[in-house]
Amino acid sequence: MEIYNLTAHELKDKIKTKEVKVEEVVHSYLNRIEKVDFTLGAYLYVAGEEALNKAKELDNKIASGEELKSLAGIPVAIKDNISVKGMQNTCASKILEGYKAPYDAHVIEKIKRQDGIILGKLNMDEFAMGSSNENSAYKPVRNPWNTDMVPGGSSGGSAACVSGFEAPLALGTDTGGSVRQPAALCGVVGLKPTYGRISRYGAVAFGSTLDQVGILSRDVEDSALLAQNISGLDKRDFTTAPIEIVDYTKALSKDLKGKKIGIPKEFFAEGLNAEVRKTVEDAIKVLKENGADVKECSLPLTDYALAAYYIISSAEASSNLARFDGIRYGYRTENSKNAVDIYFKSRDEGFGSEVKRRIMLGTYVLSAGYYDAYYKKALKVRNLIKQDYERVFKEFDAIVCPTSPTPAFKIGEKSNNVMEMYLSDVYTVPVSVAGLPAISIPCGMVNGLPVGLQIISNYYREDILFNLAYSFEQSTSWHTMKPSI
Repeated sequence: MEIYNLTAHELKDKIKTKEVKVEEVVHSYLNRIEKVDFTLGAYLYVAGEEALNKAKELDNKIASGEELKSLAGIPVAIKDNISVKGMQNTCASKILEGYKAPYDAHVIEKIKRQDGIILGKLNMDEFAMGSSNENSAYKPVRNPWNTDMVPGGSSGGSAACVSGFEAPLALGTDTGGSVRQPAALCGVVGLKPTYGRISRYGAVAFGSTLDQVGILSRDVEDSALLAQNISGLDKRDFTTAPIEIVDYTKALSKDLKGKKIGIPKEFFAEGLNAEVRKTVEDAIKVLKENGADVKECSLPLTDYALAAYYIISSAEASSNLARFDGIRYGYRTENSKNAVDIYFKSRDEGFGSEVKRRIMLGTYVLSAGYYDAYYKKALKVRNLIKQDYERVFKEFDAIVCPTSPTPAFKIGEKSNNVMEMYLSDVYTVPVSVAGLPAISIPCGMVNGLPVGLQIISNYYREDILFNLAYSFEQSTSWHTMKPSI
């Protein structure tokens, strides 16, 4: 078996027992990237030299008998909006072309502290705005299961990279579903933690009250391994919570006796692909067979989540992206007469159409005449949506539903239909609006393309997510599926 076929926890065991050297592991992935990435387009930067240097350093430590740290020798690929010192951080935008991060994000510090190896920076929708990864300023990402299809977005590069065996683990960011939706479309595991569980320090902001660093992996155990190592309080991010991190590996049990699962009827209404519905319903039966008590529930405000999300996230994007002005760093127009010209033309030439669309929408809803009518009202709706979930979690341990209403769609199919594209996140957005944790796991195939099952739990109960996801995974073989690329 090729080394790149191994999961992170399998690699960890083999490195510990000296069955493989870390340098062999890195070479295996670099060779795999060279072979398939010209087709997939998942990487924007491959840190080959840096990774090999770190691998040699770790092999020397192992040879001298040093005790191995938790992620020692495990390659991790990083979405190109999370800062890695000395590496590019373009957010897949022309406006940040050539920019290199001068510091490490908190999550990168923690990975490096545990001797994980940074394999490179991954493609994405520009500034994390999109559901298909067609909005990158550099190249689209393609789905490993069918390269005519999108991988989902905005963390499409992260999902395609893991699905295509170009890294065992990847970091993405999830604002409205940008880890879970591409995980579903590419047939991998995608974790969005509770808002405040993992520090956002060093991740370029899109929607500050929604953004979360998330994890993409091939199985649930790998997701738990990385989550254990990057979660926790960060004094540089005041939104992180001083709440104890339980040992997620202890949650990896097949037994679901005593667990109560709610099935929200609003997530199985009009718009859900019939074959996806059947696949998800079959997956729910597996959880029931494993001991869970399954019952229908209701989240009546679900229909308002998408509208509230796009108002809030666009308003925050308008504010956060104001700093990219062609003056301090990044792209600057060559055709300007004065300072005002630099601002206007640099932003016009540097930002893509989707980013411009959201900046304009955000500026509109924040303007004096519309702030109360749109932004303030959206915040009130958000609070009511949170209350909806809090009510349901008084009765249930978790909620289970589809991750995406359809399997992957063709590249270009929804490019000219903005509303149809936005509806791709209809099942993931409500969770983000409420700030809850959720995980997407592969649960079947429709027309040769993966389908994702979304599991949602109460605040800071990622352990419940891992329990349910692991139980399903161990009862099925969907996580062992491999694309032919």
